[in-house]
Amino acid sequence: MSHRHLRALRLLSSAVLLAANLFTLPVAAAEIGVTRTDLHRHDLSAPGREAVQVRVDLAPGVAFGRHTHPGEEIIYVLAGAIEYDVEGKPPVTLRAGGVLFIPAGTVHAAKNVGVESASELATYIVAKDKPLLTLAK
Repeated sequence: MSHRHLRALRLLSSAVLLAANLFTLPVAAAEIGVTRTDLHRHDLSAPGREAVQVRVDLAPGVAFGRHTHPGEEIIYVLAGAIEYDVEGKPPVTLRAGGVLFIPAGTVHAAKNVGVESASELATYIVAKDKPLLTLAK
């Protein structure tokens, strides 16, 4: 297979993975009171890495179950009160303006523990061509 064909195949694979993340995750999450809005995706200077920004909105009392990411996640709480359960650490509740760093591959979960909608800005520094989110068992 030529270099050009391999490059085209990699590009097609990336497009398929991006489409799977963009279309299946928001639909599944919206059914349980979680809305994920993709805001930005950009290649980084580090080969094979990209930055992705997502706004996550949680209805009151709603939790997003245990999951991981193929890279680091930096969370900035925009509104409400969100409890984060990060594997190996005690749960922490953050309010608007609170920040949290989650290392690559770390199992974690989030729950809106307030009486109003809660929102966060999630910034991921992740490996390309991998699912942005994997549910944990």
